[in-house]
Amino acid sequence: MNALKVLKKVCVIIGSVLLGLILAAVIFVFLLWHNEIGTVSSMKMLVDRNDAHKDGAVYVMHVKGDYYFDDFIEQGGVKNDTELLSFVTNHITKGLIKMKIKDPNIGCSSFTAVAENGDKIFGRNYDFAKTNTCIVFTKGSKKKHATISTVDLQYIGQPVDSNVETLMQKITCLAAPYAPLDGINDAGVSCGIYMTYQGDKTVATNQCDSLKKDITSTTMLRMILDYADNVDDAVKIAQKYNLHDSANTSFHYMVADASGRSAILEWVNGNDKTDNDGTARKLVVTYNDKDDYIGPNEAAADYQWLTNFIIQPGYYDESPLSEKKGFDRYEKLYEDLSKTNGKVRDEAAAMEILNDVSRRDWDLQGDNNGVTVHSCVFNLTKKTLMWVPNEHYGEEGYTFNFGFGK
Repeated sequence: MNALKVLKKVCVIIGSVLLGLILAAVIFVFLLWHNEIGTVSSMKMLVDRNDAHKDGAVYVMHVKGDYYFDDFIEQGGVKNDTELLSFVTNHITKGLIKMKIKDPNIGCSSFTAVAENGDKIFGRNYDFAKTNTCIVFTKGSKKKHATISTVDLQYIGQPVDSNVETLMQKITCLAAPYAPLDGINDAGVSCGIYMTYQGDKTVATNQCDSLKKDITSTTMLRMILDYADNVDDAVKIAQKYNLHDSANTSFHYMVADASGRSAILEWVNGNDKTDNDGTARKLVVTYNDKDDYIGPNEAAADYQWLTNFIIQPGYYDESPLSEKKGFDRYEKLYEDLSKTNGKVRDEAAAMEILNDVSRRDWDLQGDNNGVTVHSCVFNLTKKTLMWVPNEHYGEEGYTFNFGFGK
């Protein structure tokens, strides 16, 4: 009888110890990853996939706490995707789960305009192929702005032909803040990234100024969204860093702010025939109010518009028109905007312009970006966003409006 009591007592003690260890482990995991757990839990589907229409699913995710971008800046950025993956893996998953990030191969259209009520507008199409996307919210702090951005989930390792369903898939989406394609911050600064196909075989920009820190394509956009109060700040950020476009791609950017100013950021060296050394490229900034040298249409317009070719004069003089990707859409944007001198009725009217250059019914001019994955109209004055997936313009259940604090 005494032996039985002792055994029971030992079992109780062992059980208590095990329970204590389990509880301690749960507390440790929560303390270490409570923000990441909250972020993963916030991920919700807005629109399911429709393979017949080449629609991927659409998700929304609210990033809880820090995603370590201040640490990313403090370490001096990164030179390539491998270094970026190492940073994201070590910081977000503490080295336990390997993350995936790669740069996109995309075609896009964008423009600035002014609404009838004076609100400043920035419109953008993201053209590619069927893929899942996520609208990502990040919180502001004393150091950085709150932001809303869109991420193509295939570039952080998600399959394009199925939904994001498993816990592991959702965990890898924690890398989403490092891969934005466009967005707006709570200061009314908006930015987008667009492929440029520079050089004979599309050579990546790969600057190597030893006096500058290093950054990759989408993290440049993230830095602008997080830290820029206006266009001038965005330009200063770009000037401080060596840009490293990876995955054999090249990009330019368009940035605008609530004052109505905008700028196009391009990295070039010579013309399309000679621009085959990514290390030799220099940043050229073209402002909306200082673009007389681009052409008479640009000189006469206070607004800007952009697609997938370098706008610098003479860049394609030695190349066939087919190398000037998106020039047809560039002309169509100007045709629509010039009718009203860059004025639009409202965000819905701006979305109609994006519809005019959406890809399913457009001559592709030799590229394979046959789907407009998402269209967004940023109101830089109100700091809001109208967002439409997969060219479902005007259809019930497909127009989403977002803002800060919602």
